Amino acid sequence: MIRAYQQACQQRVDACLGQLLQTDEPSLARLYEAMRYSVMIGGKRVRPLLVYAACEALEGDLDHADGAACAVELIHAYSLVHDDLPAMDDDALRRGQPTTHKAFDEACAILAGDGLQSLAFEALSGERHNPADPTMRLRMLAVLARAAGPAGMVGGQAIDLGSVGRSLDRAALENMHRHKTGALIEASVQLGALASGQADSLALTALQQYAAAIGLAFQVQDDILDVESDTTTLGKTQGADIARDKPTYPALLGLDAAKAYALELRDLALHAVRGFGQPAEPLRALARFIVERRS
Repeated sequence: MIRAYQQACQQRVDACLGQLLQTDEPSLARLYEAMRYSVMIGGKRVRPLLVYAACEALEGDLDHADGAACAVELIHAYSLVHDDLPAMDDDALRRGQPTTHKAFDEACAILAGDGLQSLAFEALSGERHNPADPTMRLRMLAVLARAAGPAGMVGGQAIDLGSVGRSLDRAALENMHRHKTGALIEASVQLGALASGQADSLALTALQQYAAAIGLAFQVQDDILDVESDTTTLGKTQGADIARDKPTYPALLGLDAAKAYALELRDLALHAVRGFGQPAEPLRALARFIVERRS
């Protein structure tokens, strides 16, 4: 089920992203080329999938979730472009292709990331592809801004960079990843729920519990794959975290315990949405996919 659902959602969000990543201004052609390259060369589109799945779980109209799906993918893509820069992780490979600063140049990559970040908020602010209610759109903008900024993803990256070569205990490692990876995943689920127009407080609480569990599970599985997988399968340099002496779950807990923890988090996510009906099945499938994926 998940493969067909993933393909359908990818096609949907990619069509919307393709419209956003166009310009008629010749002087901006190279910038937009770098932006398109950063977004459209691949990716699992997990965050847009979560937007759509959360909206569907509450029986909302996906036409009102397209803006949020684009926005979270644009924020994610911008973060990868900047994380890959020499001043950050200095990576040469992303999704099996040269990173943006390698394919273009460092200055162009910085500007492409900046452009993608701004475009995310533009995608979420207009009435097209979003709820008609401007108050709801403003609420959704606030959710995305908090998840993307120093209280979320950017703060997590700062913690990550400051943790290289240091030993973190389990609470500190979890805090870092709930910011760096988990915040945008949690926002994706929340935005999908809000886009549905059907999200009451009980549903939002259950979905927040689901998202918190899968957000951390995603990072635990990433850490496991950095040990077990290979560069070709991952599409990025295998073993990079170990080489940089970054704290990871396998290093802290051991590989077997890290795998057990990923499954525990999956089960917590599934338990959180146990009261939802058949429309929430894609959310359940995504929870399983996140800990079973090999890249």
